[in-house]
Amino acid sequence: MTALEKLNNKLKAGLHICVGLDTDISKIPEYFKKEPNPVLAFNKTVIENTKDYTAAYKINFAFYEKDGIEGIKNLIETIKLIPDDLLIIADAKRGDIGNTSRMYAESVFNYFNCDAVTLHPYMGFDSLQPFFEFENKLNFILALTSNPGSADFEKLELKDGRLLYNAVIEKANQWNTRNNIGLVFGATNSSELRKAIDSFGDMPVLLPGVGAQGGSYDEIVSIFGNAGKSNFIVNVSRGLLYCDSTDRFPETLRERILSYVNL
Repeated sequence: MTALEKLNNKLKAGLHICVGLDTDISKIPEYFKKEPNPVLAFNKTVIENTKDYTAAYKINFAFYEKDGIEGIKNLIETIKLIPDDLLIIADAKRGDIGNTSRMYAESVFNYFNCDAVTLHPYMGFDSLQPFFEFENKLNFILALTSNPGSADFEKLELKDGRLLYNAVIEKANQWNTRNNIGLVFGATNSSELRKAIDSFGDMPVLLPGVGAQGGSYDEIVSIFGNAGKSNFIVNVSRGLLYCDSTDRFPETLRERILSYVNL
């Protein structure tokens, strides 16, 4: 089964949440810190209580890489905990000259065995081509991100009147000859989303920024619904991971993710 087929199976079931496993040990409930491996115990609890209600998991590599070899071990063990029918996105934001990108692609797809990766496109096609050659995987290209600094470059106006992120979306469509490219579009950019949504085509769209960053899940669902599209997943990280600091965390977590599913 390809990564896209895996994702589409969940979308057809009406599941559009992507759980972000950006685990910060300083923010997890205190009772996990009594475990031999607090991060892995916490991640296991999150996965066990969300796996039936999510379409994907997005793992931000930085939260694990910072701890060196022990963090990499936690990353590997966390990936093993995720059921095979759920998309695993490596939020690694790769993109470099060809030979370097080939090594990054082999790391993410062959060593860590992730289904998808996030990529930045600003070094052009040859910097991303090694990822595209993995036909059964998915590559989410950064178009318009959710952070305030996205305006510094991504919203710059080009000579032809398009904004830079519009040009990125157009290129992604052109590059998608293997049907294994998606887009990252920040959920905080709802007005831009309404204008750009028809340019996405059938490419899957990953929308970070709901919750702590200010994006609205209800609004995203409405925008895609009004456009007659369902090819989207909305990432929620802090809004789920740190929803309860007590030993009721598992119950509160299930209640929180079900509130998205039952909209």
